[in-house]
Amino acid sequence: MNGYSYRLYPDATGRERARGTMRYTREELMDMTTFQLRNICYKERLVEGLGSRTEREELIRIILKFLGADDVLWIDQSVEGGFERIQKAISRHMTAPMSSDGGISVPARLILYEGLKVDKLDQYVVTAPGGLTESNVLLVNESMELCGIFNLVKDESISGTFYLTAGSGSTWKRSGNRQYSLLFFRKRDSEYLYQTYYSSRPLPPVHIQYTQIPLADLDIRELEPTDAVLAIDFGTSNTTAGAYLHNGYIQAPSSQDLLNGRVRMDAINYVAFPDPTYKDTDWIEVLPTAIGVAECSDPANIRYEFGYEALRSMRRGGYSSRASVFRSMKRWVNNYNKMEEIVDVHGNAAMVSRMDLLRAYMNYIIRTAEHQFKCKFRHVHFTSPVKMKTQFLQMFGEMLPDYRIEQTYALDEGMAVLYNTLADGMERGSFMEGQTYHALVIDCGGGTTDLSSCAFTIEDGHMAYKLDIHTTYENGDTNFGGHNITYRIMQFMKIVFADYYSGRRQVTDIDSLIEAPGADVFRQVDEEGVKSVYQKLEQRYEEAEHIIPTAFARRENRSRDEYLRVRGNFYFLWEIAEEMKQQFFRKTGILRNRFHSEMEDDGDSDLQITTMERWFLSVERSGELKDEYEFPDVVFNIKEITQLIKADIYEVVRKFLDDFYRQGRMSQYSIIKLTGQSCRIDVFREALKEFVPGRSIEFRQKPAEGRVPDLKLACLRGAIRYLSARKTGSVQADITHDAAVIPYTVSAYTHNGREKMLISSLDRSDGIPGSISRPFETAEVELYLSGSDGQLRQKFVYANRPDAYKEVLYEDIRDQYGDKIPQDDTDSIVNGETKFFVFPDDRHWGFHVLPVARRNERLYLGPQKLLPFETDLSELDFFDGMK
Repeated sequence: MNGYSYRLYPDATGRERARGTMRYTREELMDMTTFQLRNICYKERLVEGLGSRTEREELIRIILKFLGADDVLWIDQSVEGGFERIQKAISRHMTAPMSSDGGISVPARLILYEGLKVDKLDQYVVTAPGGLTESNVLLVNESMELCGIFNLVKDESISGTFYLTAGSGSTWKRSGNRQYSLLFFRKRDSEYLYQTYYSSRPLPPVHIQYTQIPLADLDIRELEPTDAVLAIDFGTSNTTAGAYLHNGYIQAPSSQDLLNGRVRMDAINYVAFPDPTYKDTDWIEVLPTAIGVAECSDPANIRYEFGYEALRSMRRGGYSSRASVFRSMKRWVNNYNKMEEIVDVHGNAAMVSRMDLLRAYMNYIIRTAEHQFKCKFRHVHFTSPVKMKTQFLQMFGEMLPDYRIEQTYALDEGMAVLYNTLADGMERGSFMEGQTYHALVIDCGGGTTDLSSCAFTIEDGHMAYKLDIHTTYENGDTNFGGHNITYRIMQFMKIVFADYYSGRRQVTDIDSLIEAPGADVFRQVDEEGVKSVYQKLEQRYEEAEHIIPTAFARRENRSRDEYLRVRGNFYFLWEIAEEMKQQFFRKTGILRNRFHSEMEDDGDSDLQITTMERWFLSVERSGELKDEYEFPDVVFNIKEITQLIKADIYEVVRKFLDDFYRQGRMSQYSIIKLTGQSCRIDVFREALKEFVPGRSIEFRQKPAEGRVPDLKLACLRGAIRYLSARKTGSVQADITHDAAVIPYTVSAYTHNGREKMLISSLDRSDGIPGSISRPFETAEVELYLSGSDGQLRQKFVYANRPDAYKEVLYEDIRDQYGDKIPQDDTDSIVNGETKFFVFPDDRHWGFHVLPVARRNERLYLGPQKLLPFETDLSELDFFDGMK
């Protein structure tokens, strides 16, 4: 069907394609597997490398012979004595500049900051009609004193254009003479300077030719501290950051950044992160929540990779590299001091704490923000899930002791999203003064979905808006988010590819996997449950495991090659499923998508072509995994994907809103706010209309900031606007967090095997405690945590220590716990009995176990313990190797 299908074409021999356009360095090829190297030879038709017995080193030699990229020797890492050796080389070997400037054009003014890098976004552009190559560039004064070293990097998108870069550890030397110039070199002279900088042994004398281009002005500055607040939205899948920069946030802002529009005064500025996925690096206002290990041979000086860079290294290594990559780090909040073993690409290992990994990731975000905004942040605000706000703020406070972490006015994620809506309404004047409004906020993130309700009133006071806000956590699902949607798409892809590679070359119809017609999916979920919808899909997915295996944890007892191939299959399919999901749901005009090795123009405006440099799949044939080079001739379309994920999305919406609907509470909500990247999918709105027919659901998309959907930035924008409004005094907000609804059940078993509910599902966190009795000498008490669906999530064991009990009076218990422990419950305790009270915590997302015993007619109080409702083990892990 034209306009509704999504096609994945093979690399057909009949199609015209530009071979040999990719260039590879030896370092890049060394990181690749033999499978990837053969794939390059196949794609580029390097016949010499297609022999079945060709060794790895021979493959690298063949690729470098025909497709080798020129290595550029850049001075980008500081070493002791290197600066001084370059200065001596200038004095001895640079006697006179070339007579012609070669038509080189340089920036009029450079503004450099101690400790900050220089990159493409600084837009220090150098142009030349020809003859200029990527090289090192020296900054000198009129007396030829060395003041700094740059790298000259080619701009792949514009011919004859370069830009100046420098690492964060670069040396900038101020001099009494302010007549500065840039020295440009031929490739061989630049390489000689590189050898001089990094070699402690003297090099033979040479005559170095150079072109000297004067600068109009040079300003070397110290980074200036600011009172602006850097807001960070730390997500399961992606993280964003930004700040409101008022006029005067620092005394001397960079005029270059103002002129280039990189910094906007009296406005919200979002931090842009480099995405080197493609050759021409893109800059995007979101960073994947991922950290990789680049080098850990020295445990005291570990080098990490962050976000896109970490994911790119996985891709370059064919997803089979041993180097550690951590994702979904937000789940670590309840166990952030746990030690993790890390491994780099060379097999070096070290032990670090999760705290160290999180700190490195956050410091990277802060350093990137400081580089972009040219200031030193001291005050940081983190949004966090409402149910775990206390734990997150405690973790960030310990993690970043050098920064002031906002505690008093910190907003949770749902409240930040809601405030963004309130601020829009106040600007438009759409709220009636003094009227109470009710709102629901559904936040579907990468790994979890949360539901919060809010009641608020707005008054236009004589000096500020007065907001009275009462917010409540209503429900949540720790095992549904954007990752679930990616996984469903990956399942469908794996089935389709397995059918294709099995020799049938047939197109798998979504109706053969999801048998219920689109209009009946919701009814089937209501009557038979969501598992019934996906029963056939799950069965076919298990069958596809025999053709394209992805469950690498089940192959740990097999050969290394087989294990790495299966692991590579999983991560490759996951990545292309994630990419296709984003293409379909980020661009409203894209109805079809296909993968191909080259960009082609089929003349269809609704067709998105996802170019793939290499194809990574290993297919099982005759009991052995074989390389598969052929791009499958497969079609995907938006209707198939919508049908695929409809039941999952309806199930989570039904779980949240069914009780509201039956109780007639839905009519009181005048605002229903959807947020999170996954909520931009139309199926969410379709599912909501089953419970709120005819109601207005705030779902509209504002223009995206670059490639980032507005819904992803809503949380960050709301937090920044709130902090700015409080700072300027335009808003007085009184925010009250009411007792949260707990979507869990905590139970224990009596001595005769009867289950006793201690905390019931959907009770509020300020409810009365439950209790279970045991003999005083009991060593362990088992407690069971179940979800609202009745499924067991976790078993806790409370270790009872009778020797740690202390004699108390009931008045002591009342003074410490108030009405949590009623006197009637303690008076009923008999001699030799210990009653274990279980009650939720109002601030921490968990529950307390408090033992009270009676011996010889006296009360004794045992050690209290807080147990979390959610841990990283209680959440569904898509990267555990079992899928």
